[in-house]
Amino acid sequence: MAHAKPVAGARERRLRIARRLGVAVWACVVGYLTVTRGFAFNRELLLVYICTGLATASIGQGRRVLYVIRDWLPFALLLIAYDLSRGAATLIGRPTMWHWQADMDRLMFFGTMPTVWLQEQLKQLQPPWWEVALSTVYMSFFILPYVVAAVLWLRNRDEWKAFVRLFVGLNLAGLVIYALLPAAPPWAAARCTPDDVAAGPSNPQCMFGSGRGVPGGGLLGTVTPHHDGANPWVQRIVGRGWENMNLHTASALIDQGQASVNLVAAIPSLHAGMTAAVSAFIWTRVRPGWRPLLVAYPLIMAFTLVYTAEHYVVDILLGWALAAVVLTALHRYERDGGPTSQPAAR
Repeated sequence: MAHAKPVAGARERRLRIARRLGVAVWACVVGYLTVTRGFAFNRELLLVYICTGLATASIGQGRRVLYVIRDWLPFALLLIAYDLSRGAATLIGRPTMWHWQADMDRLMFFGTMPTVWLQEQLKQLQPPWWEVALSTVYMSFFILPYVVAAVLWLRNRDEWKAFVRLFVGLNLAGLVIYALLPAAPPWAAARCTPDDVAAGPSNPQCMFGSGRGVPGGGLLGTVTPHHDGANPWVQRIVGRGWENMNLHTASALIDQGQASVNLVAAIPSLHAGMTAAVSAFIWTRVRPGWRPLLVAYPLIMAFTLVYTAEHYVVDILLGWALAAVVLTALHRYERDGGPTSQPAAR
């Protein structure tokens, strides 16, 4: 028995060394791919990075390596479901909403279209430095939830399960709404006239062009820029910030990703809903000093979405409302007998 303890200790030291070497190799590979191919803004590639990293960190820990595949499969399935949601909307046959959300924004802001007003006031011919921050905030939606999930998976499985329930519940609710109520975003509405979308099409030819020369500024209205040289039409400009830093690969990945997903899945805004839900989830799990950032994050995301013509204000409000509903439902589920985990703030 005395001999067994040193043997077990030596084995554990070897496994610990193997894990550290494995993580170091993984970090080098990911770093090399990031330098040579750009950041992993593609969510599928990001999942591959995270899962291989978690599997490497689990070397020598029994079945934990297999748990990586089992536990992270729901994330992969959700990505597939999201990409298929456009087909589901077409199969159900619901017309796409083009006018309602624009009318709601005008109603809330006394006849002013927020996206048009913001681009009139702020847009410049060349992207200013602060658009780099906006581009980064926008893309954090595709990265941060998975990073939070990875950290929780390593630290506390009960917390990880609670986060997965939130992530899956919010996304599934959004996918159902997208299928039943497909809605066009502002950038598409700015490219189309009322006649172009009178029948509620999901992919009219006009939305794949440019807002240049569209009569009356399309459904959003005309733009009168306050900065010399800025284009006098609403633009989809979420990737411009990285162009200012010569990160053209990142901008191209945005364009590629946006072209492959459901383009008429604007209501509710999952960008807004997920950022609010993540902030609410980790509110009690961080030190109080971090909480102002958790308040600022959803607000900056909301500004980004409206300014860059990705979402109407009403889309954002509905995204926040959906997040509140899902969070409340999960809280009641945990309170009424589901697994709970509410650690004190650290």
